[in-house]
Amino acid sequence: MERELKIYIIAGEASGDLHGGNLMKALKQENENINFRFWGGNYMQSIGGTLVKHIKELAFMGFIEVLFNIKKIIQNLRFCKKDILEFKPDALVLVDYPGFNLRIAEWAHANGIKVFYYISPQVWAWKKSRVFKIKRCVYKMFVILPFEKEFYEQYDYNVEYVGNPLLDAIEEYQITSDKMSFFDKYHLSHKPIIALLPGSRKQEIMRKLPIMLEALEDFQCYQIIVACAPNLDDKEFEIYQNKNVRFIKGNTYGILANAEAALVTSGTATLETALFKVPQVVCYKSSSISYFIAKKLVHIKFISLVNLIMNKEVVKELIQKECIPKNVRCELKNVIIGGKKRDLILEDYNLLIEILGGKGASKKVAQTLLKTI
Repeated sequence: MERELKIYIIAGEASGDLHGGNLMKALKQENENINFRFWGGNYMQSIGGTLVKHIKELAFMGFIEVLFNIKKIIQNLRFCKKDILEFKPDALVLVDYPGFNLRIAEWAHANGIKVFYYISPQVWAWKKSRVFKIKRCVYKMFVILPFEKEFYEQYDYNVEYVGNPLLDAIEEYQITSDKMSFFDKYHLSHKPIIALLPGSRKQEIMRKLPIMLEALEDFQCYQIIVACAPNLDDKEFEIYQNKNVRFIKGNTYGILANAEAALVTSGTATLETALFKVPQVVCYKSSSISYFIAKKLVHIKFISLVNLIMNKEVVKELIQKECIPKNVRCELKNVIIGGKKRDLILEDYNLLIEILGGKGASKKVAQTLLKTI
């Protein structure tokens, strides 16, 4: 019988749970005899293996929030190192989550553990010096944004662009979903839907959701649906309950598949919304101190993945002081049916999908990983 392989995976956010889970599925399709031990969320847990830490304990956003939780982060690092040593994995797979994972990568390399990194930290945005740590400690880096391969080549580091795994996740959803059953499942009317994606962290919800909801007070002809991340407790949304607003947990793709337009926080969700071809307005707001520090450190033209990949403003980004209900309302009117920006956005979405290239990212990573082990 073939020897059991032991793979340790660390994902610290909702998007990492999605990509980590799809990688686990792809690995199992290639080799059923794998023992997974992982940090992740509900999706990874559904694939099988041993969940060590849930992402709801791990997601801290912003410089100030990290400082307030530094003791817990240090405890998690110590525990993680001990747990990896006891598990003795054949490979350590790190999924994004750079503040934590790059520290683990450095430690693992020093302890002779082969490190694979899936979904690059955004070193092209800030702290470019981290590239040298990645070159030194990461055996193989798999990237999912087309411009990242060229970025790393500037540092003489050969990474593998595997395509974007969201293409596969969304295609699978579209093949298996039933549009009518979504409306029936949640007892929805057939008024058009405006989707709200306020983020997967408590801090994001507190800062952005009230602005989004106030901006939509005039949209009585629509049903407003808030996509609630599965890692968040229902109580986080209790204070926002409103008869004109529905809160649906753990079915973001169902909401996007049926939405006419969306208000989206920055991050992976902007790209997911684009791949579902839903015109959107990007809303970003953090604490004043965190934003001030970020402005000093981060050097990129845009905050949404859609605009970064296209290298132009495809979707409107309302950032910090611009992110107020009046502006959100105005920009949303531009992207609903009949809005002056809607058709242009949809044309750019088609080009975006072409630029992202082929599918099968999770399978490519799984095959390379297993060959190397």
